[in-house]
Amino acid sequence: MLKAIVLEGERGSVVIMDSITKVTPEDAGAHVVSASHGGASSGEFALEVPLSSVFFNDAGVGKDGAGIAALAMLGARGVAAGTVSHESARIGDSRDMWDHGVISHVNAQARARGFVPGLPLKRALAAVVGGAGSR
Repeated sequence: MLKAIVLEGERGSVVIMDSITKVTPEDAGAHVVSASHGGASSGEFALEVPLSSVFFNDAGVGKDGAGIAALAMLGARGVAAGTVSHESARIGDSRDMWDHGVISHVNAQARARGFVPGLPLKRALAAVVGGAGSR
């Protein structure tokens, strides 16, 4: 299961992980790209560590928005969160999300930081952390 720092900038780092269950206290303050679905259970894991932002796969959004339910949960706690489209990146594959993911949904905190649906996730995160050197 992949977990790696892929970008470091003046304003933080980006950590990719195939599953949000791999988030640890060492990730505090990081921008996390998790290839998990954006459902409520993923949101609960993300809330265990204070993250700067977190992105999931929208998993096709699902019934009643279940695939993006974490965005509202995280937003209620002040955490910027979003998803990438399941049509742009494979669920469960954080490297694919980093390389090809296109933002599909964001909460208000993420939008205020410049994360906008339609933007490539890698480009948006590079602008936020101030880093051009991705791994």
